[in-house]
Amino acid sequence: MSPDSVRLLNGSSLCSGRLEVKSNQSWSSVCEADFDQQDAEVVCRELGCGPPLALQGALYGEVEAPVWSKEFQCGGHESALLDCRSSGSARNSCSPGKAVGLTCSEPYDVRLVGGESPCAGTLEVKMGEWRPVYALQWTLNEAAVFCERLNCGSVLLKQERNQTNSRGTWWLKNDCIESSPDLRVCVTSGITDLILHLTCSDSVRLLNGSSLCSGRLEVKSNQSWSSVCEADFDQQDAEVVCRELGCGPSSVLQGALYGEVEAPVWSKEFQCGGHESALLDCRSSGSARNSCSPGKAVGLTCSEPDDIRLEGGASRCDGRLEIKHLGEWRPVDGSDWILNEAAVLCKHLNCSSVISVEARDNSFYNQTWFLNQGCVRSRSDLRACAASGFTYSILHLTCSAKQHTGGP
Repeated sequence: MSPDSVRLLNGSSLCSGRLEVKSNQSWSSVCEADFDQQDAEVVCRELGCGPPLALQGALYGEVEAPVWSKEFQCGGHESALLDCRSSGSARNSCSPGKAVGLTCSEPYDVRLVGGESPCAGTLEVKMGEWRPVYALQWTLNEAAVFCERLNCGSVLLKQERNQTNSRGTWWLKNDCIESSPDLRVCVTSGITDLILHLTCSDSVRLLNGSSLCSGRLEVKSNQSWSSVCEADFDQQDAEVVCRELGCGPSSVLQGALYGEVEAPVWSKEFQCGGHESALLDCRSSGSARNSCSPGKAVGLTCSEPDDIRLEGGASRCDGRLEIKHLGEWRPVDGSDWILNEAAVLCKHLNCSSVISVEARDNSFYNQTWFLNQGCVRSRSDLRACAASGFTYSILHLTCSAKQHTGGP
């Protein structure tokens, strides 16, 4: 069968879009009721993509073609959709929103090697061959994309490490990774000593939050993720999760903060003492629940780690901006900051309005942090916006101190 008999239109990559099938030189859309997960597996394979991620009507626009008049009955093993069995369908049109929209995963493989678990190690990407990834100026935000791809939890650490021999690496444009679902458009080949070592959490993650330390809680078991009901989770359990994710103590524990349940529900009640290093190390007991009432899935906000300061100035709201990561304080690159952008940093420092911002000579430090300014505006966790690098200038910031009201 010709590989030109299926196509995906209006998608964000080669592997996503509204499905159309060709017969007698004309293209037809397919109705959701005539297409299932096994059919999707065949289409993704036929297009040279990875396994299907999403199958849903109206993801990529309404029907713009005649409608396929048969129901596909694939076993999932076929090499082409038109090799599958099919049966006649009474349909010659689709209701609005019912034309098949399909998202396949991208045709590349990723892995973490040399770490203590499958969710830690040197990041390698396979595009024809396995190569490590060039690490300079990556932020935790970009690294988080790969934790998700690996079916791991939240991103914990991102480190630049020297490889022992200079061999080929993949250079990934870090401003492309989050915005493009097709990694192939982000990659070039190069040679470097500096490669990326990544650590993701093994079994917990926070989704849909405003930072790495907030979101709807999900727990992994047997490679699948489950939400947790509020009634099976308490403050001591929250303390363990926040510690496991490298965050500060929990500040808010409340259902529906970060969306409704989108995963199966965890079937046990956690009984942590609060001292454990991982949630799945805690004792647990069976729960009668297999679903959560609306608004009852655990949403958790941990406090941000104490990782930003101003040093060498006249007050705590004046000085050289430094960020702490992996136990090390480093200054921040001072290039291209304006007052409006720096005002966000004053807020992070619990100071008031920005007074001045300047780039000063980096005569003492070697490595610095580069802060993605667009990221700083939108996120509360500065760790997610910081990338390692070298620069000749560092940021010196002066903010006004907050005025105390009442009491001594």
